[in-house]
This record gives sequence, C-alpha cells and structure tokens, in this order.
Amino acid sequence: MSKMVTNMQKDIIVQKLRDSGCRITKQRLMLLDIILEEDCASCKEIFYKASKIDKSLGTATVYRMINTLEDIGAISRKNMYRVACGVDCCAERACSITLDDGTVLDLTGAEWNRIIQAGLEEKGYISGKKVISVDARSCDCAASEEMKNA
Repeated sequence: MSKMVTNMQKDIIVQKLRDSGCRITKQRLMLLDIILEEDCASCKEIFYKASKIDKSLGTATVYRMINTLEDIGAISRKNMYRVACGVDCCAERACSITLDDGTVLDLTGAEWNRIIQAGLEEKGYISGKKVISVDARSCDCAASEEMKNA
C-alpha cells in the first residue's frame, strides 16, 4: 500500500478514534500502523508483529483495538483487517490500475467505489444495494505475463 494512502487512512481513523472518545496512545498508533501496512489475517498475527516492537503489549490490548476499529467502521473482520473503502472514502490513491500500454490510473476511494458499484449493477449482480467495501488481493498474474513477454 502506498505511504500516502496509508497516512491519509491513518489520519482519518485517528480522528474517528478521537471522535469516539479514545485516547491516542503510542500502542494504538503502533497497532494501527501494523494493520495498515502489513497483511495480517488474525489478531494473533497482529499481536505477534506488535510484540516484536513493544514487549509490554498484551493480547487484550490488540483485541480491544480491533474491536474499537470495528465499532467505528474502520475495519471489518470479514475483510481480514483490511481497511474498507466505501462511498465516503476520501483516500486520494485508494486504487492503481495498470493498463497493457503502461498507463496507470490512480483512483480515489470514492471513484473506485462508484466504478465497482456501476459495474456490478450493469452486470446484474446487485440491484438496489450499495457496495460498502471491496477486498482485493494481489496475485502474481502480472509478473507471470511480464515473464512470458520478456
């Protein structure tokens, strides 16, 4: 994930935490950095990575932080702790799309959501429903194509 998007997401989430009455501690900021920058699939994995940085961190702190982030709508366990990009997402570069001619399209979170929404509606997958998040995983397809063409 690009540093700019991560910092913007972090700022938005920190503000949501403050708005919900949470103190912004060093441990919370560290956990947020791990969640935003790493590809963690569980609280245990987040704890493992965080405990390498801060030996005084307890598992309960990680679970409470995950629950708080879920409560404010910043993450979803269904999306394996990836930050959701919904209709109101203000991330400037939430998605980069590379075309076969080398053109790169950088989309905001809101643009990305509108494109997904329109495509799903046009193909008949959804009717009258709104996309609230998209969980995309990277793959090695592009690397395989580049090797074939080399």
